[in-house]
Amino acid sequence: MSDSAGSSEEKWPLGVFVSIDEGFGVDLNVAHELGVTTVHLHAPRPASRTPAAAAAFQSRLQDLGLRVTVVFAGFDGESYADIPTVQATIGLVPPATRADRLDELKRIIDFTKLLAVDATGLHVGFVPHDTSDPEYAAVVAVTREACEYAGERDIHIHLETGQEPAEVLVQFLEEVNCENLHVNFDPANMILYGCGEPIPALRAVGRYVRSIHCKDATWSDKPGETWGAEMPLGQGTVDFAEYLRTLDEIGYTGPLTIEREIPQEPDRQKEEIGGAVRLLDRLKQASPTTP
Repeated sequence: MSDSAGSSEEKWPLGVFVSIDEGFGVDLNVAHELGVTTVHLHAPRPASRTPAAAAAFQSRLQDLGLRVTVVFAGFDGESYADIPTVQATIGLVPPATRADRLDELKRIIDFTKLLAVDATGLHVGFVPHDTSDPEYAAVVAVTREACEYAGERDIHIHLETGQEPAEVLVQFLEEVNCENLHVNFDPANMILYGCGEPIPALRAVGRYVRSIHCKDATWSDKPGETWGAEMPLGQGTVDFAEYLRTLDEIGYTGPLTIEREIPQEPDRQKEEIGGAVRLLDRLKQASPTTP
């Protein structure tokens, strides 16, 4: 089960999360200096999503030796200030913004197509755990509509993990029942949101995993009520050696994409994320199944 970018290339190429005009992603030049070859892109503002802008961006990527494997959607009005605020503001779940955000997601899917990338990722939001909740059916329906729109353009949708336990996510994926709906697995989010141990969760959703993040965190003293703490890779509680072994078990061969939400300070990004690149490279080399 490889990343949707293609299985015939290097197993587990290293990548980072980048942004062009907003967000906490790494600057493209920093990504190039780090020596990675793949990136997840935070979708830029509409003015940077025109055909001309997409063509210029593709040219720059080619010059830097970088390849986008997933374009991630974000929406105005979202806030990660605390867990209750996430529940109220993130993704397609909040009813008041759902229609507008679906329209924006469709425009981001169009931009994904312009870049010749085949996957759009997003946090869908806190899916209700009670399947009899009327909002549960509404979120299933809006996700299915997004998948159908993407499918008509040969685009896959990757839902990022963390805001629900693995079993709730699997049930939701089965309810939506779209062949182009997959998972972007983020181990740290399971810890940050207090939704379950990362490795068992990865095994539970493994058949759906088409992209992943490498991010680290420590648990809150009140899991699910208050945030855990995001940490530099290797300094939290995610066992990355076991993470890679489990990725191998489920057949995932795509990019190992580092996500580190720190300000756009190039020196700090190069120091912290460079350490993550070196750690993952060592673990890759130590993996007995890695060619």
